[in-house]
Amino acid sequence: MKFIADLHVHSKFSRATAKNLDLEHLYIWSQIKGITLVGTGDFTHPLWFKEIKEKLEPAEPGFFKLKDNIAKSCDKDIPLSCRNKVRFILQCEISNIYKKNDKTRKNHHVIFVPDLASAEKFNSKLDAIGNIKSDGRPILGLDAKKLLKILLDTTSDGFLIPAHIWTPWFSVLGSKSGFDSIEECFEELFKEIFAAETGLSSDPPMNWRIPELDRLTLVSNSDAHSPSNLARNANIFDIDLSYYALRDALKSKDPSRCLGTFDLYPEEGKYHMDGHRKCGVCLHPSESIKNKDICPVCKKPLTIGVLYRVETLAKRQEGEKPKSALPCYHIIPLAEMLSEIIKCGTKSKKVMTKYNSMIENFGPEIDILYQHSIDEISKSNIPMIGEAIKRMRSGKIHIQPGFDGEFGKISVFK
Repeated sequence: MKFIADLHVHSKFSRATAKNLDLEHLYIWSQIKGITLVGTGDFTHPLWFKEIKEKLEPAEPGFFKLKDNIAKSCDKDIPLSCRNKVRFILQCEISNIYKKNDKTRKNHHVIFVPDLASAEKFNSKLDAIGNIKSDGRPILGLDAKKLLKILLDTTSDGFLIPAHIWTPWFSVLGSKSGFDSIEECFEELFKEIFAAETGLSSDPPMNWRIPELDRLTLVSNSDAHSPSNLARNANIFDIDLSYYALRDALKSKDPSRCLGTFDLYPEEGKYHMDGHRKCGVCLHPSESIKNKDICPVCKKPLTIGVLYRVETLAKRQEGEKPKSALPCYHIIPLAEMLSEIIKCGTKSKKVMTKYNSMIENFGPEIDILYQHSIDEISKSNIPMIGEAIKRMRSGKIHIQPGFDGEFGKISVFK
């Protein structure tokens, strides 16, 4: 079965997340976006885990679905053109802050387990180590290798994916508090790592430059903090609908089962280039090197971005592609293209009216972005949307890259 999966999201119990980031809205927006499999997010949080147990029920092996009575009450908010099954996978993110080799490390990891009993047991172990009640993404003073060992001791079917691996401040390869290799982080347990998340500020082609990552399946997820941000990054699979089929596909990196990823243009990520937001300085790594990594305005160290960090660790030239590389399809969210055409904000009533019209007529957003023909889309009542999607698919776009916490801007028209 071919389907789209977004494997890393959050709940309303994580900091800086939307109040409506609940299971009902994950169910609704998964269908609007075109997702069949979505993470639960935050299963370590006691109140969220309580909701998971109350609102979800087992479906296919290791997957869950919204209980029928709750799903029926949500269906009225889903256009008929988008309605499809939605499955949940038990998932959480852990923030590890600890010292290793005389350096403070800060990295985030996404955890998956196949059943509620394993999740409950895992939560109990973490609760004895630190505070898992204050935030949906708990911060623990725990070595990442020890976290992985706790997971595998809890259930041999569990797996860990290093999250947004290039983010400067909180990732396994981050410039500020990471390592120079994933193996350095996990040591002898590195063999248990079989996938890595590229994050919003990098895409697979950037990661292809690092030979160490060749054996890993690169996954792209939204890390959504609101339901409408689902599928801004996502994965394409052709497997049986089960936890074990998903895990085995990720372990195998089989191109007949792992069909690739949908990715935002990485320049849109807020840590792509180097710079200083307060000083209005955005620099390409080559310029940063010329300036000795010092801001030309305030003379303080620059915030080094993902591209610089990739350049530092790269063993391949830009554009080189390993034989094991999976396809990567770049997207611009439909609301962003409509916003550019209509000249209103992405959340404005005008944009959302046009957005709703398109999904009612053409189905889920991902189908609009990559499945329907341009001729078909051009017949809609929105001038230029067919041309916009055509340019997105061909990569004929305009880029203002993100830096130092400032999101980049991608446009299809000058």
